[in-house]
Formats: sequence, structure tokens, C-alpha cells
Amino acid sequence: MSQRVLQGVRAVVAVGAEMGRRLWRYAWPAPAGRSNRAYLRDRLIALPLLSVIAFGAFGWAYADVRGDSAYLRDHIAPALVDLAEARVSLQIAQAEAGRALLDEDGAVELSGLSERYRTRMKRATQSLSQVAQHGALTVSEQQKLDVVSGLLVDYSGWINRAQADDDRTLREAELTYAQNMLCDTNPRNDTGSDTAGKDTESGTGGGTGDDTTYPECRRSTGSAATATTIVDRISALERGLRGRLEARAAWGGGVLAALAVAAVAFVLLAVGVARTVVFLRHRFRIRLSLPLLVAALPLAAVPMLAADAVLAYHAQQQVVPSADDLSDRTSPDTEVLAEDQWAGNLSPHAIDALESSVDDELAAGRLSFLDGVAPFVMPVGVVGAAVIGGALHTYRREYLLIARPGAAS
Repeated sequence: MSQRVLQGVRAVVAVGAEMGRRLWRYAWPAPAGRSNRAYLRDRLIALPLLSVIAFGAFGWAYADVRGDSAYLRDHIAPALVDLAEARVSLQIAQAEAGRALLDEDGAVELSGLSERYRTRMKRATQSLSQVAQHGALTVSEQQKLDVVSGLLVDYSGWINRAQADDDRTLREAELTYAQNMLCDTNPRNDTGSDTAGKDTESGTGGGTGDDTTYPECRRSTGSAATATTIVDRISALERGLRGRLEARAAWGGGVLAALAVAAVAFVLLAVGVARTVVFLRHRFRIRLSLPLLVAALPLAAVPMLAADAVLAYHAQQQVVPSADDLSDRTSPDTEVLAEDQWAGNLSPHAIDALESSVDDELAAGRLSFLDGVAPFVMPVGVVGAAVIGGALHTYRREYLLIARPGAAS
């Protein structure tokens, strides 16, 4: 049995080697022992075809990588920033409402809820509205965002009712209901954050001592379909966007295959053009074929475009941890501290700092003077193929009509 398998393997290898030799002879026929007419005919087929394949495959892969960077920069990253802003702002607003509504001094009846509460609620509403404008959500996710916006209106209504109610018991009940609509409060000693161990507030945001510490929401372990609270629904949208960001940032199988095909085709094209120029010089006494030289010039730009693609891919990989931090490491305490410091020495986990980091990484991940070049890579290959084909067809036709000195078959 093993002998038969060995024989079969040898037969497959022999057949593959013979096919490879025949393909090589067709793609790169040796000038020696071949007529000028046959050699030019083979070049007339092989070189234009290689130009289309090389520039077509590379142009598609390059446009895909560049397109992913643009999509991350213009759609997914801004949407993630706005979702994080909305989620954290709502948590801050809830804590501010709890402090004011449960204050024994009754200041809420005189001055209303704090300015920070109003600012954060406005910011959360605007951020959720902007998420829809970035075009990063699917139809299903857009519907879920609409549900979140509707729940936010109901949440604001419960806070307003609690503010208008003079009965403290009813006020506490309404505030608790609003808290339950927003999220489940996560105790500080379970979060693992850098503020663990501090005094914590109650589930409604009422303080017990440290007014600079804000309650965080318990992370949902369910799926997007089972999310019920506002923060859980926002977190589900963040997870969906992060998944698409990671998928966009990774090399796809199609891109890798296209790059491999393009690399082989570019090598064969460059060698083929060089050998054809040498053939024309020796057989037809053409010192330099200007059409072939013009068609070969775009090959000089390929290494620069490849370097730009590598930069873009590297930047996409760097954005992934920043996107994870936007969803997992941002917190009310960090945002309030950044707000109080007037955006001075921002924590690396502040939303503004992470947004700036993402923007800088994606901006540095490209050669800016190559913006807009990707759509023209494939057409350049097609034009080059036409130039090569036209030049070789002209040389072949002239050879058939006029016997050039020193160009005998």
C-alpha cells in the first residue's frame, strides 16, 4: 500500500513539474532557437496579461487596505467615541441626579439639578444622535440605537418626575426606577479599577463621603438580544463595532491571496519586459523601446505603494487596543477628573485622549500624498497592457512586412 502511495506521489510530482516547465516555456520562451515571429507572438500574449493580473490584483488589495483605514477613521472610530461618551455621560448624570435629589438640604427645590447633570444629559443625547450620522451601524443596530434613544427619553422623564415630587419616599422610588432603567451599579471592589477600595455610593448615586467617586455600571455578560438597560444596549453596540473594527484591521484571506498573486506577476512582468527589451536590441537592433519603457515606469511606484499599505495595516493594528480601551477602560471618575482639570494632564484612558490617539495612529498610518491613488492602480495596469500589446503588435507587423537587417528568423 505504501509503495502505491509513493508511486502516486511521484506521478503527481512528475505531472506538476512537466506542467510547470510547459507554463514557463510559454511565459518565458528562450530567444535562442525560436523565430522572431513566434517569440513576439508569445510576448504579445504574456506581457499584457501579466500587467493586467499584477496591477489588478495589487490594486484591489491596496484599495481594500486603504479603504479599511478610511472606514475606521471616518465611521467606526467616531461612532465608538460617541458611544463611549454617551455611556459615561449617562452614568455621571445619574450620579449627579442622585446626589441632588437625595440631598437633605432640599437644594434641588431651589436650584434644580446640577449644571453637570444638564450638560452630561445633553452630551449623551447629542452623542447618540451623532452615532447614527457616522454610517457605521447596520440596519439592525440602527433600530437598537433608536430603542436606546427612546429609553433615554423615558429615563429623563423619571428623573424629572423625581425632581418634581415633594415626597422623599416617592422620589427615592422614582430615582431607583430610573437607575434600573440605566444600568445595574457595579460595586467598586468588583471592578478592578484603579479607584477600587474607595467609598462607594448607593445604587442611585447618593454619596456617603467621597463626592469625587462615581458608581460604575456592572458589565453585561449577556448578548445584544438579552440587553435590557440603556448602558447594556450601548455596550452591545460597542461590541458589534469593535468586532467589525478588528475584522477590518486584520489581513483578509482574499487580500493575502491577491498580494501573493500580484508579487509573482510583478516579478514575471519585470523580468519579461527586460528580456523583451534585450531581445529587441539583439534581433531588431532597437536600442531602447520607448513604449516598453513607458509601460514599465509604473513598476517603480509599486514598492512605495506597498510600503503605504504596510503602514496602513500597522496603524489599523495599533487602533485595536485603543478601541478596546474606549469600551472597557473609560469610566465616570476618569471623565470627571479630566473635566475638572480642564483637559490638562489627561489620563490615557480619558475619552478625549483615546480619541486623539486613534486619530493620530490612523493619520500616521499612510503616506498622505498617495491619498486618492488606489482607484487608479488597476487602470494604470490596463493602460500599460495596451501600450505593451500595441508596441509588440507593431514590431511584429513590421517584421512580417519588412525584413530588417540582422533580424532573420
